[in-house]
Amino acid sequence: MELTTFNQFLAAAVKNGASDVHFKVGSSPALRINGQLLPVKVPALAAEDTARIAAHVLKASRWRGDLEQLQEHDTSYALEGVGRFRVSVFRNKGHLAAIMRSIPMTVPDFQKLGLPQVLEKMSQEDRGLILVTGVTGSGKSSTLAAIVNYINQHYRKHILTIEDPIEFLHEDKFSRITQREIGPDTPSFSSALRAALRQDPDVILVGEMRDTETIEIALKAAETGHLVLSTVHTTDCVRTIGRVVGVFPPEAQHGVRNRLADNLKGTISQRLLPHASGKGRVVAAEVMVSTLSVVEYIKDEARTPEIKDYLEKSSGLLGTQSFDQHLAKLIGEGKITLEVAKEAATNPADLERAISFE
Repeated sequence: MELTTFNQFLAAAVKNGASDVHFKVGSSPALRINGQLLPVKVPALAAEDTARIAAHVLKASRWRGDLEQLQEHDTSYALEGVGRFRVSVFRNKGHLAAIMRSIPMTVPDFQKLGLPQVLEKMSQEDRGLILVTGVTGSGKSSTLAAIVNYINQHYRKHILTIEDPIEFLHEDKFSRITQREIGPDTPSFSSALRAALRQDPDVILVGEMRDTETIEIALKAAETGHLVLSTVHTTDCVRTIGRVVGVFPPEAQHGVRNRLADNLKGTISQRLLPHASGKGRVVAAEVMVSTLSVVEYIKDEARTPEIKDYLEKSSGLLGTQSFDQHLAKLIGEGKITLEVAKEAATNPADLERAISFE
């Protein structure tokens, strides 16, 4: 696939609302639209086609490796007038393949994403840790970008982001924003995070909490007066707490629980669900805002699971909500269907009963 054809294909994909574009040998390209992966009615790609696609992307990112030796590489690709893409180039059965995720040109805001209003309040925190969680493709990066955008529009701060790769491009408004990419700018999240503490940041965005060292430094940054934003690949607040604590050795976990309890300001655990209209997707989110009760539940491992019941009973307190409560609200607003909500619900029977009593 020649460069011009490749760029035209990407432009058409974005125009048709594709969130992801898949290229692999032996199949036609595929587009993920409204959550569904749909094949494009064009001939199947040959090995030379995907090799050219990989070469186009890697050349644009100034990658200097040997294409013949490449096994996997994450980068980004910009197409003027269309947007940016997060790209994973990898090998499939010995042949090069690529999956590209579309990143909108415009940095999103809370209202456009349909995020809970409590995120504005969280974004006003001066210090602590805010975690956005969910599976791959649940919109975590967009939510983090919206938080950064809000701070940028309202406060004079230094916001430092560490990303793999850089996704949304932020321009200085009230804040000064420094964006660093794993690979071209720094070797790892932990290395960049250690350096960040010497770069006078007020807000630090860490693209992902991947390992013990990164989590340790992020907690230290939160403890020393910074607001730290990051993501975890978990589906709810209880699993998020377990994941963060669980990466540490058993003898350190009690201390980490106490530190996390003292510094965690909240979690937003989200999923993307198909809109009732059949066009686009809707964010459904569990929101946990840290309160004195939540702090005690986090510190006591045996009581941590009680946070789920606490969210149900404390709906609306400081903006908290369970996932199923948000599903019920989205049904009431006509944004999702009952069938979609039941498939996604933590407890479908309870959800249906709750709706019937409204």
